[in-house]
Amino acid sequence: MATRIEKDFLGAKELPDSAYYGVQTQRGKENFHITGMPVSREPYFVKAFGYVKKAAALANRDLGVLDARIANAIAAACDRLIAGEFCDQFVTDFIQGGAGTSTNMNANEVIANLALESLGHKKGEYQFVNPNDHVNFGQSTNDVYPTAFHLGLILRLESYMAELGRLQNAFFAKGREFDKVLKMGRTHLQDAVPMSLGQEFHGWGTTIGEEVKRIAEVRQILQGVNLGATAIGTTVTAAPGYPELATKYLSELTGIKFTLAGDLIEATSDTGDYVLLSGVLKHTASKLTKICNDIRLLASGPRCGFNEINLPQMQPGSSIMPGKVNPVIPEVVNQTAFLVIGFDLTVTLAASAGQLQLNVMEPVITFALFASITTMERAVASLRVNCIEGITANAERTRDMVLNSLGIVTVLKPSLGYKQCAEIAREGYESGKSLHQIVVKERKLLTQEKWDEVFCFENLISPKFEQ
Repeated sequence: MATRIEKDFLGAKELPDSAYYGVQTQRGKENFHITGMPVSREPYFVKAFGYVKKAAALANRDLGVLDARIANAIAAACDRLIAGEFCDQFVTDFIQGGAGTSTNMNANEVIANLALESLGHKKGEYQFVNPNDHVNFGQSTNDVYPTAFHLGLILRLESYMAELGRLQNAFFAKGREFDKVLKMGRTHLQDAVPMSLGQEFHGWGTTIGEEVKRIAEVRQILQGVNLGATAIGTTVTAAPGYPELATKYLSELTGIKFTLAGDLIEATSDTGDYVLLSGVLKHTASKLTKICNDIRLLASGPRCGFNEINLPQMQPGSSIMPGKVNPVIPEVVNQTAFLVIGFDLTVTLAASAGQLQLNVMEPVITFALFASITTMERAVASLRVNCIEGITANAERTRDMVLNSLGIVTVLKPSLGYKQCAEIAREGYESGKSLHQIVVKERKLLTQEKWDEVFCFENLISPKFEQ
């Protein structure tokens, strides 16, 4: 295998000649064996670096501080990253010391070597296009990394929000399908009052829609960046006008309206936006946990449980009990939600651990947030495709449970009063008699005609007030 030697101020390193990354990336690769997951696992992050580095090169070119021929070669190299090429060359681990310097240099070296090749030079001939002096001109990891992180999150959240929207629509579709399926509502896991199964599914769709709105709100906050503030927010080494121009280019290149932070010192050290986003992700995870718990309860049985709905049978459920099928999809969504809730604590602790003008814990925040969004997106897709869309209702069973329940006595409270309804319910509980038998046949408190009117489907799911 052909190799090349590259040097930095710490010494020389041997690299595969096929590698577009360089010596500083190699050091990061060797130093950080933490998650086993390189940055290449998140293509949106790599693409985001391409956008940020291109915006920087074009701004520096226009300001006359970077040779136009070099700047254009850098921009063309960035276009290849944006197009999805060379993602495999981003080899540094997500979690690393140095506040993300290894990842920033990974981008600088890959872009430099691509630019070198386009100009007719060999990889590593950095005297012509240098990772630090040209690709990283007027920049620091401390402004480039968070800006790329913000952009990567915005891109990743877009696909996650779309998946949540599809789940919402699946719930709404089942809500319409089950609109006429009568069932018993429950509070404290006890019989409450009737509803339709469609109302239950529609409610789940509504709550998912609320989460999409919350994510969109936080996503907009991420459009504030500190690009051009360099090391600590003072714009050291950046040309006059560079922060504004680079941010303008970033907006034009991505079609996303980025704004330069009003206080660049604060923006460089603060990671509160990530805590806010993580909290919203946790919020969604908590809601999905509740929904999946409900689904598992409603599908429990099939003969010794609620058995109100049937889930698609995905796989045999036991190595010892023949014929058993488990609700594996809601179960895996629950577990994913628990992971996201745990990552939220990681983000909170990391955000609080910054000192003075920089939070060096941003790499673990990066890992936690990208992992949260990616795993939740996959879990949500699985829940929709492998579970929700294939659910069927046991309408006869749910109707029988309603009519055999004593909870429906609540519907009679406006006309019979709380005390008499409580007595009727107690008698039914102790004797095992149905509500119909006590109210119509024995006590003759209602005629059969009135009973049928009060306990018709429409009145049970949307009761009319009567005295």
